[in-house]
Amino acid sequence: MGELSRTPLFDLHVALGAKMVPFAGYDMPVQYALGVMKEHLHCRAQAGLFDVSHMGQVILRGESYGAVAKAFETLVPMDVQGLGEARQRYGLFTNGGGGIEDDLMFANRGDHLFVVVNAACKDADIARMKAALEPAVTVEVIADRALIALQGPAAEAALARLNPAVAEMTFMDVATIELAGADCWVSRSGYTGEDGYEISVPDAQAEALAKALLDMDEVEPIGLGARDSLRLEAGLCLYGNDIDASTSPIEAGLIWAIQKVRRADGDRAGGFPGADRIFGDLAEGVARKRVGLVPQGRAPMRAGTQIFAAGEGGDPIGEVTSGGFGPTYEGPVAMGYVGAAQAAVGTELFGEVRGKRLPVTVAKMPLVPANFKR
Repeated sequence: MGELSRTPLFDLHVALGAKMVPFAGYDMPVQYALGVMKEHLHCRAQAGLFDVSHMGQVILRGESYGAVAKAFETLVPMDVQGLGEARQRYGLFTNGGGGIEDDLMFANRGDHLFVVVNAACKDADIARMKAALEPAVTVEVIADRALIALQGPAAEAALARLNPAVAEMTFMDVATIELAGADCWVSRSGYTGEDGYEISVPDAQAEALAKALLDMDEVEPIGLGARDSLRLEAGLCLYGNDIDASTSPIEAGLIWAIQKVRRADGDRAGGFPGADRIFGDLAEGVARKRVGLVPQGRAPMRAGTQIFAAGEGGDPIGEVTSGGFGPTYEGPVAMGYVGAAQAAVGTELFGEVRGKRLPVTVAKMPLVPANFKR
């Protein structure tokens, strides 16, 4: 393991008393003085500030947005050409076998496409885009901007103190907005299930913006620990845990992310890696499905817990991919894959914890309802 990278907010995390841990090659805050439980609940009730600067920011430029979008559609099964200006969409890089290489966000910024990819995958993602798109499309890696997320029901009121224009944005809108003197690229989005914003800010001004927000009574710093429990309650996938290069988007329950125009009977069907498998999964169904899981009792079921159809005997029919305690749910929560025959909401299964099979119920996701501003 090489030397860990640091985000532009590293010194601020240390000054705030954060517990720092290695994550995706970076030295990142896992929690602050409040602790994971209180940070989680604060974000659900008010507003939490997250440092997500470890993620990759990329601009794609070509002769026009249409040309860039058409090229990008060779890498993702999403409708990029039909995305409206100043709008953002969730996407997936797929491989030839129909698996997911990464999940990402992309935005139509008028004359270019802005892409945000996961930290652990960003080098591979950038190489993938360069190999497939250049020279017709220029792949510009943004290395001089931090990325922060302000999440929670009080996020709008807090950010609007710095610029009232943010209140006019709705879920998945993007805009360039001045905040605390910095030229920021703002999207109304996030990965907690709450309303909020993700803000790309120049490195030199990132700490001043973060401090301006943290000076507000309703805003607290939130670490990776609460980020994980928040997204788990919200039923959102963590790449490398809940989806990976072997997982089909259909197995993962991400059918909604593939717009009709890109499906088998759409006007721009296929043309992306793994289309045959993905269309086959759509038409014929899949052997396993991602589901929400609620363990009965207080014992959490962590990633890797094997799932069985019966309390005794038989082979595993699935496993937990993410699991822990849900502070808002007030009990253990999990998600994972089970056989399609066992995937109906309400099905009682059994997870093996320390040699004992404990009951777990298939549940509808999200386990905590989303609060996005539509």
